[in-house]
Amino acid sequence: MPASDSDRLLLERAAREAGALAKSFGANDLDVRRKEADGSPVTAADLAVNDLLGSTLRTARPSYGWLSEESAEDPARHAAERVFIIDPIDGTRSFIEGADTWAHSLAVAENGQITAAAVYLPKRDLLYSAAAGQGVTLNGVPIRTTGTSVLEEAEVLAPRPVIDAPYWRVPLPPLRRAHRPSLAYRLGLVAEGRFDAMLTFRPTWEWDIAAGTLLLQEAGATVTDRLGRPLRFNARHPQHPGVVAANPALHGDIMNRLTLAP
Repeated sequence: MPASDSDRLLLERAAREAGALAKSFGANDLDVRRKEADGSPVTAADLAVNDLLGSTLRTARPSYGWLSEESAEDPARHAAERVFIIDPIDGTRSFIEGADTWAHSLAVAENGQITAAAVYLPKRDLLYSAAAGQGVTLNGVPIRTTGTSVLEEAEVLAPRPVIDAPYWRVPLPPLRRAHRPSLAYRLGLVAEGRFDAMLTFRPTWEWDIAAGTLLLQEAGATVTDRLGRPLRFNARHPQHPGVVAANPALHGDIMNRLTLAP
């Protein structure tokens, strides 16, 4: 079995374990706090899931590096051949509200590329998983992006600021736009063809998009930052200037309309 496929199975099992743990937390157990760096919320569940995944994954693959939203920076990850990139709960605000669109996002990167990924939504029992060159599935069924080729015909997942004029060379056509709290889930929805494209132009952390990037690539999509550059992972500063994800034709149409100014 290729290492990427073996890693995928590991991530799938770990994601389901994380889901069971996260769902065990009640509203009174969350102990919601604000992070000093940016004021974003973190809960006792985020930290418990992070501890579980760290123990499970690093015990199984002790040579792999570790990059997680809820862990202190570990410089050793830069010397590791392979690295786990983890968001214990993607969509923490949704989790706090008791909604069902939060996810666990788990990935392995090798030489800057994602080789295995799992995105799991426990309350919907949706498990997206992929291994490089092995395709992508949703609950075991292969999925594929749509073939929509122009923005006027597309259904787009994007936050409202994306449609602001400064980002575009010419005025945008009216967009059929929707939004979901979890970036990983948004990327999965495009991979399965429920939406045609996903756009975000704000600085984006690797743990939010690592797993979803492979889902999309294996589903036939092109995924870049908002300047059209390929995404490479395990960077020293693990953040990218947004994400544009769609099938190759639609991605090209979007990029032709965007201004490349930072």
